[in-house]
Amino acid sequence: MGLLAGQAAPDFTLKATGDQTEVHLAGLLGLLVVLFFYPKDDTPG
Repeated sequence: MGLLAGQAAPDFTLKATGDQTEVHLAGLLGLLVVLFFYPKDDTPG
């Protein structure tokens, strides 16, 4: 099951770089956010 174009993404938390330890999707509310997913590096497909 995945998201369709225009559908709201569920809230999630990701590891961050720099001085932040985590990024929360809910913390970006009101900003334009582009999510990009790709298969694990160095795997076929």
